[in-house]
Amino acid sequence: MRDFPVFATDFGVASLVLKEIPYREEAYITMQDVQPDGFDEHLKECVSFCRMAGAEKIYAKGHGQLEQYPLHTAVYEMRGTAWVDREKLVCLFPVTEETVRQWRSIYNERMRNVDNAGTLEARDEKRILESGGAYFVHNNGELLGIGWLEDTKLLAVASVQKGAGERVMHTLMSLVEGADMTLEVASTNDRAIRLYEKLGFLKTAEISRWYCVR
Repeated sequence: MRDFPVFATDFGVASLVLKEIPYREEAYITMQDVQPDGFDEHLKECVSFCRMAGAEKIYAKGHGQLEQYPLHTAVYEMRGTAWVDREKLVCLFPVTEETVRQWRSIYNERMRNVDNAGTLEARDEKRILESGGAYFVHNNGELLGIGWLEDTKLLAVASVQKGAGERVMHTLMSLVEGADMTLEVASTNDRAIRLYEKLGFLKTAEISRWYCVR
């Protein structure tokens, strides 16, 4: 479904992310420029459009008056130094043209119920491949998880075996050992936050807050 980077009303401008509607029935509104006293009407029109597009849940960010709505999730930046426990190292296999569809399928399955994790579509496969940082993580032929790095920024990580998160992370961190790493995580993703903190990552900033407007 088409997103609207610029969605204008008589009361302001917003951007609408609608691509998640077919997958999660969710839409996202970023308020960009709102006229004085125009917030309520601007949001109402944005929400109405998202509903007509099929969204059952609608989240918004970017304006102080959104604080009157229930908080859905905050998005944190976390930073830490990549270090490696050699006993937890396993094998990395780069994603190829033959395996990118499988990698994307695993990502979407594992991230389906994770806030702030957008669905990857077929059109994203080119970007995944060109990044050169997407991997399968294996141990003796058994898939433990997947990961995606862009330089020293962790774009995605997911384990497919219970308790494999540390091994997956240490193996990914071996690619950039000693470097300062960054990642983003939703405040509602308690399990991931506990893992990152165990590995020495700290919350360094709150990037955004998403509020439930429907």
